[in-house]
Amino acid sequence: MTEADKIVDQLERAYRGDPWFGSSVLSILDGLPAAAAARSPIAGAHSIWELVRHMTAWKGEVLARLRGEPAGTPAEGDWPAPPSAATEEAWRDELARMTRVHEHLVALVRRSSPAQLHHPVRDERNRESGTGLTQWQTLHGIVQHDAYHLGQISLLRKALGV
Repeated sequence: MTEADKIVDQLERAYRGDPWFGSSVLSILDGLPAAAAARSPIAGAHSIWELVRHMTAWKGEVLARLRGEPAGTPAEGDWPAPPSAATEEAWRDELARMTRVHEHLVALVRRSSPAQLHHPVRDERNRESGTGLTQWQTLHGIVQHDAYHLGQISLLRKALGV
């Protein structure tokens, strides 16, 4: 198994498989109505919809970094606002967008050579924005990022009772 295969395995387990840490992204979001995704049952906390947009934005940023673009904050922002109308159609579109970004990242990793995975992403090390790492470190980081936010989503679902 190549390093790229191992990273793809981790990305896929976290997104739609059977990750070591608990439930995958898709299993945690399965059956969640748009109205619940848009609600914030804990004062000062992000909604599930906001967390999904944030996770998608950062996975897109990792994809851009691996394509050689300068590292930074995602183009749509760190916490892109959800649409004003929390419709089921908009929620399905949001989840479909998240899956597309994930699949583009997985496809890029599958085509990566071991040497590419050891190349640094562009820019100097900045801990806050996660720059200055190798590609493999950045990819492991996005899996960790998803796991972190999945814990929040799980707690929000419990607080919402859905």
